[in-house]
Amino acid sequence: MNRNPILDFTVTASDLSYIGEDLQRPECILAKPDGSLWAADARGGVVHIKPDGSQEIITQIFEEKFEEAVDDAARFTEGTLPNGMAFGRDGQLYISNFGTDVLEVMAPDGETTTLYDSIDGEPIGKVNFVLRDSKDRLWLTVSTRIKNWMQAISPDVADGYVALADESGLRIVADGFAFTNEVRLDAKEEYIYIVETTGQCVSRMKVAEDGALSNREVFGPSKLGKPGKNGFPDGITFDAYGNLWGTLVMSDEIFAITPEGEYHVILDDNNEAASEALETAFRNNEATPELMLATGGTIAPWFASVTFGGPDLKTAYIGSLRGTRIPYFTSPVAGLPMAHWND
Repeated sequence: MNRNPILDFTVTASDLSYIGEDLQRPECILAKPDGSLWAADARGGVVHIKPDGSQEIITQIFEEKFEEAVDDAARFTEGTLPNGMAFGRDGQLYISNFGTDVLEVMAPDGETTTLYDSIDGEPIGKVNFVLRDSKDRLWLTVSTRIKNWMQAISPDVADGYVALADESGLRIVADGFAFTNEVRLDAKEEYIYIVETTGQCVSRMKVAEDGALSNREVFGPSKLGKPGKNGFPDGITFDAYGNLWGTLVMSDEIFAITPEGEYHVILDDNNEAASEALETAFRNNEATPELMLATGGTIAPWFASVTFGGPDLKTAYIGSLRGTRIPYFTSPVAGLPMAHWND
């Protein structure tokens, strides 16, 4: 195999370009081959950014109305909060709503219905991310069963799980994760990689033909971040070489874990003093919304995801929780196409 193209690759703020404007919480970004982007938006819907750079917001149409948040902390815990998204084959969007705790499906015109709001007769919990695989199954992550997710930012809470929706319905396939966040399947869909945000690591499990998961293990470092400076992973994605790219939210770092499990920093926009204060408090089980909100860099605070797009899948877009536009840069290696890429 040729030398890994990311080993000598780093990005600085001066290497970045930007697209989009006045976005609100563009946490998850989906790209299509025509160059268009679709970004989750806290106003309750998705912003479609067209190849020419123009944009429009497609607001979800609900039967129920939601009140707007009144302060910074509430913006991340209340009301409708489209989070992870996945395209269906017919152009609809599956949306994991981090505010209303349901998995939704939104039609191209914005009409939105609830797909799942419970599992095993209980509320589904804090729905974070949804991923469609090549068999049209949906992999769903639930970060915590605690309503206010900020209270789950604790080293003592591990009540997150992974669920699978197929022709048999929705079922839990793995449980006991420390704030389950994004998940990705490798190129052959043999393993699923699971972000544990408060576990500060990425786990992986073997995927059986029927979707059953087994052989849980940590992939890469047991604690992510630069030496002595642990961080909280959020989003992940694969490139075509097999590197697993990811973000550290709040400490605003983009990293990659090589197929051999080695950790490589690609972009660092960390406010180190604020991040260290949060990490110390977290270890003592004393993390607060105020300490979390004090963190974040200058590019697009609270890096949340990396999405590969462009016709050659070499444009890397950065999703964020507090940014208002989308930074992007050119990668030396193409991303692994998502299930919708050739629909």
